[in-house]
Amino acid sequence: MHTWAPILLAIGAAVLIAVGTVLRQRASAASGAITAGWSLGAMIALSGFLLQASALGLGSILVVQPLVVLAVLFALPLEAWIDKRRLRRNEWMWGLVLVACVAGFLILARPVSTDRRPNMLVMAITVGTLVVGLVAIVVNAERCRSAHFRALSYGIAAGALFGVSALLIKAVALRVLDDPMSVFGHFEVYLLVVVVILAIVAQQRGFGAGDLQTSFPAMNVMEPAVAMVLGIALLGENVYVGAPSAVTLVVVGIIAGTAVVRLAQEAANPANATARIREEPVPMGPPS
Repeated sequence: MHTWAPILLAIGAAVLIAVGTVLRQRASAASGAITAGWSLGAMIALSGFLLQASALGLGSILVVQPLVVLAVLFALPLEAWIDKRRLRRNEWMWGLVLVACVAGFLILARPVSTDRRPNMLVMAITVGTLVVGLVAIVVNAERCRSAHFRALSYGIAAGALFGVSALLIKAVALRVLDDPMSVFGHFEVYLLVVVVILAIVAQQRGFGAGDLQTSFPAMNVMEPAVAMVLGIALLGENVYVGAPSAVTLVVVGIIAGTAVVRLAQEAANPANATARIREEPVPMGPPS
């Protein structure tokens, strides 16, 4: 019934998340101060988050999250436009690889959403344990002097927390379907708010760490990985594959992860001056 709706919503979410992320990256300062550009980016990213929530309410986490990963691909042309440069050959190549991997996963795995409701106690314990562990990672990162380690820690924590939020969004959506009037009487909504706030804080600290080549790829890899594992473990979502197809999916996943990292590094590291369309004129002194 909802075959195409979650797919289209997820792609729309990926576009908005890409735009919002790029704007926040460019407006982020090492101090973590909130600027007008950051606020605009946050509003756009929030719109993408709402589309993602709608997609998760209609479809499987195993369908929505791989499509949301395309945000890193959509960020490339915007980055190139801001930097006044053309997309390089390796960017096109890894972009096509990522699209092929996402399409291949959806075709081979044929993931479907289930009507299974998560066990509230098991979900609370699992999510609580994950959040405590991720907060510990961030606290440890705050004490570290290495910008690279801090960026990696913030990226892992932010991506994983956004992955957890995908599970909670799905749980809230299922609650809405069962009894909309009882939603605010259950803990999932409030836990979702806490997790999203923590994820945004970790993400912003990652931007502020200055090493976006490290934090941005970690975010983009961890979010779908955590969300999909939790979807299978706690919601009973499944893929229908035999042994050969399962091996193929593992290979596709590894290639997709590599493509995400490479594209995220490109998005986090604007092209050098030789790749720009226009070079700034070099001032010439008076002839001697």
